[in-house]
Amino acid sequence: MELLDVYVSLFAAFLKIGLFGFGGGYAMLPLIQQEVVDTHKWISVADFTDIVAISQTTPGPIAFNSATYIGYSAVTDMGFSTFHGIIGSAVCTLAVSIPSLVIMTVVCAFFARLNNNPWMRASLSVLKPAVIGLIAAAALMLMNNYNFIDYKSWIIFGGVFLASFKKVDPILLIFLSGVAGLIVY
Repeated sequence: MELLDVYVSLFAAFLKIGLFGFGGGYAMLPLIQQEVVDTHKWISVADFTDIVAISQTTPGPIAFNSATYIGYSAVTDMGFSTFHGIIGSAVCTLAVSIPSLVIMTVVCAFFARLNNNPWMRASLSVLKPAVIGLIAAAALMLMNNYNFIDYKSWIIFGGVFLASFKKVDPILLIFLSGVAGLIVY
């Protein structure tokens, strides 16, 4: 495959993800998995799981972080140089961010005038359950043998899940989960 074709494929895939990824990064995860693992087979399920974990621990939105990593990996795994991998990262990151930038610019320009419009309220009320469903799908997608390798990982998950209902600081939960993982594994 020619390098330009790879860049165009990456751009088109992540533009589509950015355009239809309502609800933020976690809601985009099923779309990202479908495009990069199932459709194009740029990375494996195990690599995707690792990318999600790495993207959660690095600053920035998970969709941008994963797009950056996938762009680099897809290009370099095809035998192209590190330099071309960096360009692949930039292509994916740019593509996933363009729809949000355009949509938010348009929405912000008209939101003040349309805030009390019943059609606008109806549209937003329809999107809320869809976003919740996509986030739930992302959570279920991550419940696989790569993340839950034995009963100890389920215990850590259960503890964090229950603690989240007690309004424990999420940063503290992430830190404690990391410490538990280091101790147990």
